[in-house]
Amino acid sequence: MMKFRFRRQGNDPQREKIKQELFAFNKTVEHGFPHQPCALAFDPQLQLMAIGTKSGAIKIYGSPGVEFTGLHRDAAAVAQIHFLQGQVSLLGHFLDTWNTYIHRDIHVCVCYNVCDVVSSASRVTVLLLLSSCDLLCVGTEGGGIHFLDLPRLSLRDNQSLLLDQVIIPEDYRCGKSLGPVESLQEHPKQPGKILIGYSRGLVVLWDLSTRNAEHMFLGKQQLESLVWERSGSSFVSSHSDGGYSVWAVASGNTYTHQPVSSSIPYVVLYSGGMPRASYGDRHCVTIQQDKQHVTLDFTSRVIDFFTVHTTDPEHDYDDPKALVVLLEEELVVIDLLTTGWPSVPPPYLAPLHSSAITTSCHLDNVPAKLWDRLAAAGNSQGAHHLTWCVCVWKNLAPPPRQQELLLTGHEDGTVRFWNVSAVAMTPLYKLSTANVFHTDCDPNDDPLDPTNDPEALQEEEWPPFRKVGCFDPYSDDPRLGIQKISLCKYSCRLVVAGTAGQVIVLGLSDEWSDHTVDVSTVDLLQDREGFTWKGHDRLEPRASTAPFPPGFQPLVLVQALPPASVTSVMLHAEWNLVAFGTSHGFGLFDYHRRTAVLARCTLHPNDSLAMEGPLSRVKSLKKSLRQSFRRIRKSRVSGKKRPIPTPTSKIQEANAALADQEEVAPVQRRIEPRSADDSLSGVVRCLCFADTYLRDGTHHGPTLWAGTNSGSVYAYALEVPGVGSGRGRPGGEGSGCVEAVLGKEIQLMHRAPVVSVCVLDGRGKPLPEPYQASLDLATAPDMTNPHSVLIASEEQLKVFSLPKVGAKTKFKLTAHEGCRVRRVAMVTVCSTAQEDYSETSLVCLTNLGDLHLFNVPALRPQVRYDCIRKEDISGIASCVFTRNGQGFYLISPSEYQRFSLSAKVITEPLCTVELERPLETHIRSLLHTNTSGDTHSSLLETHTLLAVPGGDYNRTWPRCSNVHK
Repeated sequence: MMKFRFRRQGNDPQREKIKQELFAFNKTVEHGFPHQPCALAFDPQLQLMAIGTKSGAIKIYGSPGVEFTGLHRDAAAVAQIHFLQGQVSLLGHFLDTWNTYIHRDIHVCVCYNVCDVVSSASRVTVLLLLSSCDLLCVGTEGGGIHFLDLPRLSLRDNQSLLLDQVIIPEDYRCGKSLGPVESLQEHPKQPGKILIGYSRGLVVLWDLSTRNAEHMFLGKQQLESLVWERSGSSFVSSHSDGGYSVWAVASGNTYTHQPVSSSIPYVVLYSGGMPRASYGDRHCVTIQQDKQHVTLDFTSRVIDFFTVHTTDPEHDYDDPKALVVLLEEELVVIDLLTTGWPSVPPPYLAPLHSSAITTSCHLDNVPAKLWDRLAAAGNSQGAHHLTWCVCVWKNLAPPPRQQELLLTGHEDGTVRFWNVSAVAMTPLYKLSTANVFHTDCDPNDDPLDPTNDPEALQEEEWPPFRKVGCFDPYSDDPRLGIQKISLCKYSCRLVVAGTAGQVIVLGLSDEWSDHTVDVSTVDLLQDREGFTWKGHDRLEPRASTAPFPPGFQPLVLVQALPPASVTSVMLHAEWNLVAFGTSHGFGLFDYHRRTAVLARCTLHPNDSLAMEGPLSRVKSLKKSLRQSFRRIRKSRVSGKKRPIPTPTSKIQEANAALADQEEVAPVQRRIEPRSADDSLSGVVRCLCFADTYLRDGTHHGPTLWAGTNSGSVYAYALEVPGVGSGRGRPGGEGSGCVEAVLGKEIQLMHRAPVVSVCVLDGRGKPLPEPYQASLDLATAPDMTNPHSVLIASEEQLKVFSLPKVGAKTKFKLTAHEGCRVRRVAMVTVCSTAQEDYSETSLVCLTNLGDLHLFNVPALRPQVRYDCIRKEDISGIASCVFTRNGQGFYLISPSEYQRFSLSAKVITEPLCTVELERPLETHIRSLLHTNTSGDTHSSLLETHTLLAVPGGDYNRTWPRCSNVHK
């Protein structure tokens, strides 16, 4: 036997050029709420907001579409953030990396070395940046205050203020230390004078020019914070006992022992202040003005807050417009100009994890009619709207080419619709499925209504709590969780499937509706003997009429039995069919006639784990471990038993070794076949509808494909009455019933789980979506040449010809790369050089977090990119691709990272700001001495952001421009 090996040809330069014009990997923007925020700052002049996180990230926000992100390399938590003005050049010299990356607009100085400059033995507790921006006051835990020159952050010699330099009466000291420095505040009318607050309660008004204590306020309660009144004639101190005091700053007296009256004729805002015994577990911010008193009750810890108010020094009052509260899990904005102080939804920073995200789905090129109806339904859900207070910066990004939706399913049974057409991810509409069922905490079934109890109302009159925010991590019933979503954007049909086997078909309506929901059950076991469901019960559907608001309203509820979690779902609205799969099998339902078409059980006789719900997995895990050890022991014992050598067995061994040498190349890894009796082998991983050739090569028709965990693919030929004659169109009527007949059954050799099934037309292109061809929204598929089916398993990609199901080509990803496929999608990328040129590629995300792109149908590798860390299992599991070559994955429970595989389609920020403030003369001279050689930056006034602590940062900044008037 002779075997020829041909040398592989080198790379084609022309093809490499085309690849560069098509493919490019970029991580573009981060959507959602920052994970674990710990610092907040606001510039009232530029109207920019900055948030620092425990992972060392600094995020700056302006108007919608204006977002910046910087990440610390050592993941050091950000303690405080302060904005600086007019220090662009010197701060640029201090951190040249930032000066290069920020494009002369926003400069961030990260004071990671403040503690080293001050004292390695004393922790920094508070910072104060003077209004002149040339001096930084650093308060420490030891009670000392040190002064640093900006922007060099050099310590002023012999200028530090230590505790022994503060001379106070002996009867007040009593041998006790003053404690750490808790607060530093600059006098609003007399620059150069600062208010120093010590933990014990002492407050000192210190004159920096004379280095003398001008006034001392001998407080006796433990101090928490200080704030000046606008005129500078008084200040307010807050204390650990939940109270606050007003102190008058009078000339002539050196010591003040008692505060003045605590009544303040202004708007007072403070966090905390609740009695520990009764409300110690509450997270509150209180607003008081005269007799108005509201205590905002949040579901997560308060980090910090600020008010948006006037900065005109001619005004006698601050005139606050809005209150912005940064919480641990969300951002809340309160309108202070409207009666009742209602909350306002911000245009970004929405808490995606208000309930834990369980699944996601992306739709591109959403029709305008559907978009407008969803927006109208979202507006009717009662949100109070206010002009966003952080809005000076302008978004210069062009209007999006198309409207894009990201649908997220949540643990509490809700589906949220997000506008992801641009940089800002904004909420559009929220759907709840809980009112379809009787849940464990159904308010309609609760006989103890607190609104009917006058004594309960009397008890809740003080403090006047008001629940604010939408973060609610607790679910009334875990069975409500959404597992799969499928939406047809042309017929406005939506299918959501949940944890308890519920599959709900919904239609879009613009009016309120009171109706009952039709219920149908599909038994996937088909009375199969020997299987008993040990998991949770099904959700009880509501038998009475229920009100449904405008938006998506349920049409029919399909209940799969046993009520296991739905693992896959597919909607074909043109045929009025929905297919769903669980760990027991898959079913097909005609929601137009409310009839079940097909129920197929995929359980293996040894698949006992599928009969147990998620609440009984402990016993199953122990049993699975025992079975694994038994298999290992059995294989070892069987390996020791050597058969008696015979001539026949020697020939078979030689033939087997020769076959192995022929089939396995030296660069490939040997893949062992999986056992047929592995647990959960019957899980249905994917479903697919297609109009293709299955029975013969001359007649095509509707088909259903289903892939399982055991490497099996079932193909059913469907008889759909009226297809092509108007039945499937919205509002169309027809007669007859849908029938399903098993056409093909494919078993992959290694029994690797099937991740995706996609049918290709005669040109090797994926078939269009339902309604696209019939409504002339896409090119009609090629039905003259033979079709093929692309089956992607966890180990390899393989193309089979139809209808004979003969193997055409394959790529062994696991054998070549040593990884397993986790996500698969077909994407279309456009060229940057030719407007009318595009290619359809198959993108695979592996368990190592890398992306592989292949051309279709030849399955030749194109490019490979590192996308997600292999340790980030949740990020890999949450990844979703778009049809135009972009993708999303969770980098935290509350944030999506957006990336692009297309060199042409990139969603990135583009913004500018216009300033009308004159530059200082000495700042202008410093700018002209910029050593970077950038003369354009000398004409710009910029603001700088100071964060503590920090270090070398990685950059993910957008392209920006800055215009000075």
